Amino acid sequence: MAPAQRRSQPRDPDSVRSSVDPREVEKFAALAGEWWDPDGKFAPLHKLNPPRLAFIRNAALRRFDRDPKALAPFAGLSLVDIGCGGGLVAEAMVRQGFDVLGIDAAEENVAAAAAHAREMAAPPSYRCATAEDLVQEQTRFDVVLALEILEHVVDRTAFLAICAQLVKPGGLIVLATLNRTLKSLALAKVGAEYILRWLPPGTHDWNKFVSPDDLSSDLRDLGFAIIETRGITFDPLAWSWQLSADTSVNYMIAAGNGMSQASTGIRNDS
Repeated sequence: MAPAQRRSQPRDPDSVRSSVDPREVEKFAALAGEWWDPDGKFAPLHKLNPPRLAFIRNAALRRFDRDPKALAPFAGLSLVDIGCGGGLVAEAMVRQGFDVLGIDAAEENVAAAAAHAREMAAPPSYRCATAEDLVQEQTRFDVVLALEILEHVVDRTAFLAICAQLVKPGGLIVLATLNRTLKSLALAKVGAEYILRWLPPGTHDWNKFVSPDDLSSDLRDLGFAIIETRGITFDPLAWSWQLSADTSVNYMIAAGNGMSQASTGIRNDS
């Protein structure tokens, strides 16, 4: 596996502003034992995982011009999962061939993730760390994931700027978050937390939700080009989530910096 890339120029430690909200860290740390229970507090994430993974895979296939029929199409590429929680996405990314580092600010989450991956032949690496820590270490990755975390950070703009510094030239960033609409207030906040009880009350702050247009603008300001934006909607008949054109509640964005391997004609088949 290719190691994560390090920058040659050191950074001023005071230039990196923390985006971590200690209250949010404590909130999810208290639920660390629930991560791998498909019927527990994180049941919605288990149901969200198939469309999330499909979106990441398709965006990476396009960005790096990899063979979709390959057993491990992303061999040789590095990936960091910021706010990895119990490792629901990190483990799946390893199976796709990525060299994965999962980081989380809660030690309890990292312990849960590492314990679950213990029997894997090639488990992800896990660390109790923040994105800011990786910037200080001058480390970069081919793919940076920040899924369902934007709505929990102190400052979205600062957090995105930190994430941008972690992406190698020609790399990919994938974000999943919630749109700031009345529909999302009704469904993702009131409905999910207080009526259906899918999530513990107080999980989300609607004021931290962000529209796809605003998030796309933030990414463009950081030098990224939007590759794809897709919504994730719930089908009550199938009782499952699926990718769709409706971004009014949940959605994902993939963006790249610099020229992709596909656009330069370079192909890395493994």
